[in-house]
Amino acid sequence: MKEYRTSDFDYVLPKSFIAQNPVTPRDSSKMLVYDTANDKIHHKHFRDLPDFLHVGDTLVVNRSRVIPARILFGGHFGKPQKEIFLLKEESENIFNVLVKPGRLFLDGKSFIIAPDLHGEVLEILEDGTRNVKFWNPMAEDGFSTEVSDSTVHELLEKYGTAPLPPYIKESTADFSQYQTVYAKEKGSRAAPTAGLHFTPELISKIRKTGIDMQEVLLHVGRGTFLPVSAEKLTEHKMHSEFFVFSKENAEALNMAKSDSRRIIAVGTTSVRVLESVYDNGFAPKSGETDIFIYPGKHDWNVVDALITNFHLPKSTLIMLVASFLEHKGVKDPVAKILSLYEVAKENDYRFFSFGDAMYIF
Repeated sequence: MKEYRTSDFDYVLPKSFIAQNPVTPRDSSKMLVYDTANDKIHHKHFRDLPDFLHVGDTLVVNRSRVIPARILFGGHFGKPQKEIFLLKEESENIFNVLVKPGRLFLDGKSFIIAPDLHGEVLEILEDGTRNVKFWNPMAEDGFSTEVSDSTVHELLEKYGTAPLPPYIKESTADFSQYQTVYAKEKGSRAAPTAGLHFTPELISKIRKTGIDMQEVLLHVGRGTFLPVSAEKLTEHKMHSEFFVFSKENAEALNMAKSDSRRIIAVGTTSVRVLESVYDNGFAPKSGETDIFIYPGKHDWNVVDALITNFHLPKSTLIMLVASFLEHKGVKDPVAKILSLYEVAKENDYRFFSFGDAMYIF
C-alpha cells in the first residue's frame, strides 16, 4: 500500500475561491455529491440532501457551540493592537493561549484588557503559546470605585469575538452565522463547519422522512485546521479534543448498525467521535481523542457516508476525507479527492469554513 506524504495533499487555490461570508439561507449553498459506487458526480444544493437519504438513515452531528475565543484590545494612542486567542483552559482561570504580537507578552508580563479583566503571562511554552492567568480586580481588591461580580469566564466571553479563521478577512457575518442551528454546549474554538448548512426547516423535513439525527459532542480545537508541517505523516503530532458520546447515542447507533442501516457523519468532527468510540460496538464514553485518520492508516468501522466542506491543502481534514474515499473502494483516494476539488473549482464552488458542501456516499 502506498505511503502518502504531506505534500501529496497540496493543491493550488486562488483566494477568490475562499468564502468570506455564508450564503443565505444556509441550505442554499452548493453541494457536490460523489457516488463512489458508480464514480458519478452530481451538482446540487444542500437543500437537496433529503433526495440522497434513505428511510432509516442516522445522521450524526456535532452539537458543540463556538466560544468567542479571540480577544482584541489596545490599539489606542498609536500603540499596537494586541490579540489573545484562547486555546484551552489548563486550570481555574489559567488558559493556554496564542498571542500577537509576541514581544508584548513576555514571561511575567501583566496586561489590562479592560478595567475588570486583567491578565499575566505565567509561562512561555516551547511552541510559542503562553499560559496566562486572568482575574477580575474589581471583584477582589476592595479599592475600586466600581464593583464587578462577573466571573473570569463571563468577562472573557464579554470581551471576546468570533474566532474566525485567518483566511476570512473581509467577513460581515455575525457570530450566530458561525454557529450551527443545533449548537448547545460551549467549548469549540472553531465551528464544525459541515453543520453550518442545516436550517431548522431542513432538519424538520429530514426527521419527517424517517431519518434519525443523533447529536454527539466534540469541542473543536484550533489544531483541526492547521496544515501538517511534518512531511512524513507518521511524524505529525495530532491535537487532542474533548468529546462526549452518550448512552442514547450508543443505543441508537448500535441498533442502526445491527439493522444494517446507514450511519452518515456530518463533518470530520463527528467522524472523529464515531471512529474513536467504536470497539465491536458502541458504548457511552467521554474524554480526549487524538485520532489521526489518513489513507493507508485507518480501518473504518462505522461511517457509511460523509457530509463535509472543502478543506485546506495539507490539512488533517483533507487527509481524513481521502481516507474515507479509500474506505469506499476508491483505488487512488488522494488523486480522487484532488480531482474532485478541481471539479469544484471548475464549477465555482466556495471553499473552507463559509464555503459549500460535499456529500460522499
